[in-house]
Amino acid sequence: MQKKGAPGVLGVPAPQYPIESVDNALRILLLLGERPELRLTDVAEYLSVATSTAHRLLAMLQYRGFVRQDPRTRVYRAGTALTSVAFSILRGFDVRDALHPFVESLNREFAETVHLTLLDGVTVRFIDALESPQATRVSSRLGKSAPANCTSSGKAMLAYYSGEELRRLYPEEELGGLTPHSIRTRSALEKELERIRRRGYATSNEESEDGVCSVAVAYPPRQAPMRLALNIAVPVHRMNKELAGRLAAALKAAVAESAGLLH
Repeated sequence: MQKKGAPGVLGVPAPQYPIESVDNALRILLLLGERPELRLTDVAEYLSVATSTAHRLLAMLQYRGFVRQDPRTRVYRAGTALTSVAFSILRGFDVRDALHPFVESLNREFAETVHLTLLDGVTVRFIDALESPQATRVSSRLGKSAPANCTSSGKAMLAYYSGEELRRLYPEEELGGLTPHSIRTRSALEKELERIRRRGYATSNEESEDGVCSVAVAYPPRQAPMRLALNIAVPVHRMNKELAGRLAAALKAAVAESAGLLH
């Protein structure tokens, strides 16, 4: 939690005459960037204010369309005004343009198919790609989407969610799958995400498509305007432990080097 009077997210000093209510409202919006859903008690605890104060702040944000409340669960999510502002900003900054040179570099280095992916709820969207030049290769998934629990990219990005946030994304124990190898329960997914957090990358072994393996590394949410990951996909007969390790190291290096371009 950021303390009152502490430097802002870009190291800017606190204003001489801060307006606490404005600051708290903005901090709620920043918190929405980290969590897909907020409860009234979450907000009150995060801001160290009474629940009545938190409710008034959320009510004003809801009035202006920056948050919306689920009438059944009473949780708050990003509203249309917030997403509209975000998309307006992102139209002027296309992450694909910024990160495509790294997609190209990885494609040249390994001669395998490389994807840039985006997490949208529990769905992974493939927003940039370069196919392997080899005769036997994984086809580009550019423009397609897949369940996050079935892809290395999705699992890499989901690993940045807390256990509570993950259960909100997946309220049911049973999950859908694409192949016999797909993770099909939330419990199994939680165990897999813990392994991903420890090693810093995710793998998929024919979990989204028969005959396809992949390795992915996600951008830390605080270093990117949206949840993104880089992915290298390889035909199953070419994948082995040594190659997976090299792919993971190269992806980690690419994410670390390119993250600074996303601010």
